Amino acid sequence: MSLMTVEEYIQFLQGKGFQLQEDAIGFIQFGKQYTNASDELTNTAIELTLKAQKGFDGSFYVSLLEMLVSNQIKTRPEAIKYVKEKDLISI
Repeated sequence: MSLMTVEEYIQFLQGKGFQLQEDAIGFIQFGKQYTNASDELTNTAIELTLKAQKGFDGSFYVSLLEMLVSNQIKTRPEAIKYVKEKDLISI
């Protein structure tokens, strides 16, 4: 996946038919600002949340993003490796 802004990624998901409600978009923006995460890490946390929860769960997303940031995870491949190693979600 090429590097997209969070807004572009949300539009990409909506283009694929996945509708995020306004509260979900609010959680996404809050999590990004709260953790000071990059767009790449934020988008990865959105993707992993959707895969793990089969929908958007705001508290799961914020917790995941916090965990990735606190463990100095910077890229999508690092994030995927981390969640697999920690057996947090099966993808």
